[in-house]
Amino acid sequence: MDRETKGLWLGLVGVVIFSMTLPATKMAVSDFGAVPLSFYRATIAGLATLIYLLIKNISLPKRNGLPTLAIISVLISFVFPISIAMAMQNLPSSHGGIVLGISPLLTALFATLRFGERPSRGFWITAIIGSGLVIAFSIKQSDGTLQASDIALLLSAASASYGYAEAGNLSHKMGGIAVISWVAIITLIPSLPIAIYYLTQAATSITPIMDASLQAWMALIFVSVFSAYVGNIFWYTGLSMGGIAHVGQVQLLQPFCTLALSSVLVFEPLTISNIFFASAVLIVVAIGKRMPVIKVKT
Repeated sequence: MDRETKGLWLGLVGVVIFSMTLPATKMAVSDFGAVPLSFYRATIAGLATLIYLLIKNISLPKRNGLPTLAIISVLISFVFPISIAMAMQNLPSSHGGIVLGISPLLTALFATLRFGERPSRGFWITAIIGSGLVIAFSIKQSDGTLQASDIALLLSAASASYGYAEAGNLSHKMGGIAVISWVAIITLIPSLPIAIYYLTQAATSITPIMDASLQAWMALIFVSVFSAYVGNIFWYTGLSMGGIAHVGQVQLLQPFCTLALSSVLVFEPLTISNIFFASAVLIVVAIGKRMPVIKVKT
């Protein structure tokens, strides 16, 4: 198995984990609230990372890498989860999964603009076709129009895509585990006091946080440990090994993994139309993998 193929497989594992983020957020947001949930998530991920660092020795980041880590932290740990949590208050998780299908094209775009990757014309054609499929499916699901909450989803897609591109590039130098570990620790600095504040407020509210359902607590633990940390280890490592543009296209499968999981976890319907679009995107991803992407030294 060559390095690019390994990167694709690692990226796929990350995508499967990420595909549970929207259903899990849907299960948790009504009990915790959109903004508090996001800070609880970041705090738990940061504390879990500190425990991991006590077991494993991870080198300190270089000073010139700190600004990039800070950018990734803001985008991945705050903008992205807050946006999707707000959207999940009003939208089905399956709908959100489809709108986020634009992420692979945005990731390839940011990789091209920022890091000298030059996808071929064939690659761009397959990327646009794949993104067009998921957008068409989103519009079809919305009876011909995008909802207001789709703006929050598009913001989350843009923030995550740029964060992925930056993290994938930095992982070449630091390794995927080191990047997400230091992102989680940097995020912990502002998130811990804010999470404590929300906990204090929740303790005196009409619906205390400890009254949250077991399902909501399990969903919070999942998005904190797996979505915010473990999934990113696979994803960042895959991006660094297989190339940001190529591995980013694996994320086209995420909406359809989300559809399947949404049908099981939150009982949203899985239709023949879903299966058709999923099959079409699988074909596009397979074709896109064969299209050349040149890395230009900058």
